[in-house]
Amino acid sequence: MPFVSRRAQLKLSNQEREMLTAFARSRSEPAGRVHRASILLRYHAGDTVSEIARSLATNRPRVERCVSKALDLGVTQALADLPGRGRRPAMTAEARAWVVALAGQKPKDLGYAQELWTTRLLSKHVRKHAEAAGHPSLRKLGRGTVSKILSANQVHPHKIQYYLERRDPEFDAQMVQVLHVYKEVEIWREKGAPPPDLVAVLSYDEKPGIQAIENTAPDLPPVSGKYSAIGRDHEYIRHGTLSLLAGIDLLSGEVLGLVRKRHRSVEFIEFLRLADAHYPTGARIRIVLDNHSAHISKETRTFLATLPNRFAFAFTPKHGSWLNLIESFFGKMAKTLLRGIRVASADELKARIELYLKKVNETPVVFRWKYKLETLSVV
Repeated sequence: MPFVSRRAQLKLSNQEREMLTAFARSRSEPAGRVHRASILLRYHAGDTVSEIARSLATNRPRVERCVSKALDLGVTQALADLPGRGRRPAMTAEARAWVVALAGQKPKDLGYAQELWTTRLLSKHVRKHAEAAGHPSLRKLGRGTVSKILSANQVHPHKIQYYLERRDPEFDAQMVQVLHVYKEVEIWREKGAPPPDLVAVLSYDEKPGIQAIENTAPDLPPVSGKYSAIGRDHEYIRHGTLSLLAGIDLLSGEVLGLVRKRHRSVEFIEFLRLADAHYPTGARIRIVLDNHSAHISKETRTFLATLPNRFAFAFTPKHGSWLNLIESFFGKMAKTLLRGIRVASADELKARIELYLKKVNETPVVFRWKYKLETLSVV
């Protein structure tokens, strides 16, 4: 008499059958899920448990468990492992929190010479003090586990992220003052001209420490199929540094610049004389600049007194040089001219910077400020 199974039949909807077929044919799904999908498809087709076990090279108990789960809990639950009790974690949540708290302290405050933690140092400290702190589960803590605990809590005590503390109580007020200048420039640009009593608005700053560096051996040009980049000897000769004193006209994009060895009050006054001679007389020149000592020195104030109502300064707040639009020009200059530049002397460096400024002024680019500008209202 043929064997007749008393186990219930597995009924599948079209959607479930398509899902199981896709899993059974998949090359990217976990092997256990692929195997269970094949079992359920064969059982649905009418194969016996023994036939399924034989064809899939497995055993009857495994097939029976899979089929029983599908009949009791559904196809979707049968494809996945049911959560088991497992072994209780040896490391408690309090112990992990203690490790994270230790990472928030500096090693030097706990008797070490180091300023920053390493996983080796932190795990060593934890193992040494775990018993006394009431966390015996950490007696054998390793570096890898420390790394996992810190990563899970997004704590990285071996890294430094710099920030700038705002120490200037007048920061917001001065920032608004500078932004109002930029807002007015936008309005004047739309109207086509500034008011009659104003002739120019300059964003001014110095770029000191431009190095005059000479090669000790000639650069080697790139060669197709052989050398992809310029070849350069690591050694070099220093010829000192230069400073660029520059102001960019926010209405026209024209750049006024001086290249000098230093950037004292003497050089700043020289730049003011240059701006005074460059623009028509009888109108004000507004300059956005920082609080460098040369800009507010006794010598500078004495010179300004000789040209009453000619210059009007709008100072950026302390630690707010990023508010000065000329920094965008300096950044562009660093990428296009100064990056990798090599010269035979400081005089050559000066000549090449001046040539760069000349070429910029042939096709000037107007720099526009956007940050927080839409929130300002000009009365």
